[in-house]
Amino acid sequence: MSNLDYETLEKELVYKRKNGFRTMSDKEIKIAFDFAEKYKDYLNSSKTEREAVKTSVEMAKREGFVEWESEKTYKEGDKIYFVNRNKAVILVKFGKLGLEKGVNISVAHVDCPRLDLKPNPVYENESLVYFDTHYYGGIKKYQWVTLPLALHGIVVKQNGEKVEICVGENPDEPVFYITDLLPHLGAEQMKKSLGEAITGEALNVLVGSACVKDEKISNAVKLNTLKILKDKYGITEGDFMSAELTLVPADKARDIGFDRSLIASYGHDDRVCAYPSLLALFDAKDIERTAIVCLTDKEEIGSMGNTGLESNYLFDFIEDLAVVSGVNPRTVFRNSKCLSADVNAAYDPAFSEVYEKNNSSYINCGLVVTKYTGARGKSGSSDATAEFVGEIRRAFDENDVLWQMGELGKVDIGGGGTVAKYVANRNIDVVDVGVPVLSMHAPCEAVSKIDVYSTYKGILTFFEKIV
Repeated sequence: MSNLDYETLEKELVYKRKNGFRTMSDKEIKIAFDFAEKYKDYLNSSKTEREAVKTSVEMAKREGFVEWESEKTYKEGDKIYFVNRNKAVILVKFGKLGLEKGVNISVAHVDCPRLDLKPNPVYENESLVYFDTHYYGGIKKYQWVTLPLALHGIVVKQNGEKVEICVGENPDEPVFYITDLLPHLGAEQMKKSLGEAITGEALNVLVGSACVKDEKISNAVKLNTLKILKDKYGITEGDFMSAELTLVPADKARDIGFDRSLIASYGHDDRVCAYPSLLALFDAKDIERTAIVCLTDKEEIGSMGNTGLESNYLFDFIEDLAVVSGVNPRTVFRNSKCLSADVNAAYDPAFSEVYEKNNSSYINCGLVVTKYTGARGKSGSSDATAEFVGEIRRAFDENDVLWQMGELGKVDIGGGGTVAKYVANRNIDVVDVGVPVLSMHAPCEAVSKIDVYSTYKGILTFFEKIV
């Protein structure tokens, strides 16, 4: 035993995460940083799922993708897209093998936690006018006060006309705002827990204070606001009932730190996996199996609804492709493989008590493979098979992808879920991969540029090498 080279033995036997700044060449680090610049542009143009789908389709068209025709048979090299109700999109690049050999799918979601306007949102209180909101997804409500907010969405007028609204993104535009109690008067508020200090019904957004001059009008500030909306957009208060209007942080994506190695932005979860999925599909060459990217909606509220993945729209689409090609859809599903491209919680030293160090994901250590999610006893999780994880592991290692394994915090602390279980329900091999995120679900989250690029590289490897 004394003659053994223990350093060599340690390298052979002991698993250690690799920090990209130590292992990647300066050239590849620069490529990763350049990749992040275009990703920031994507974030800034995609603050709602509708905007993300619109931006993604525009990108796809520039890459030669055309709209799907349901009765058409497609061949190797063809590139198509299908938009589901303007809130989800499926993109396909056909490979050399027939659909009976299965397809490779990357699924990410493009909805994010936010504040939605209620159907009857406009009200006046003591000469201030507000929007009443209903939060969407899992948020810490106290994080959303005193932030500059932008209003995004659509209004469908009584006559059926659709009006798009986006206010607060440009420097010359107004923003919107939720007030908070000043510390001088906040002693009782600060005795409450974080979850109780700001309630959902307290997330009322300040939108105006000027009134019409007629003193006989009881809600003069509200009327003035409605007049502005009528003059600018042609909408009335009743039109809010057929609207999808959302308040999101007005800030743009920015670099963090003197070294500019991180990105601060709203919406990383999960557009940080949507963008690498798109780029990987665009860049994939000489693929054996047909490659599919699905950017889906409603993940943050359980994937319900006809644009969420618990519905059958993705699987119906694949079935339609199979039937036109004369292939049994069940054969396609049985032979298919999927990356559920979603984020995981990066280890945060400031809150180390909720993480288990050996099984957490870390910033700058690449994309994270998450074998299972769920809460506590893996409840609600798709637990990937060892065989499929082994296949992904080999492909990543053989193609120089920086990657790591990770779980979502300590076993009994909490947990979370992804769309993987809905894919697995169709007898498709699936595993979660994605970017480690700091401050997940906050109005401003943080990710590593190296990890974003590594996720792109991992999904590209999946499309090109997994058969």
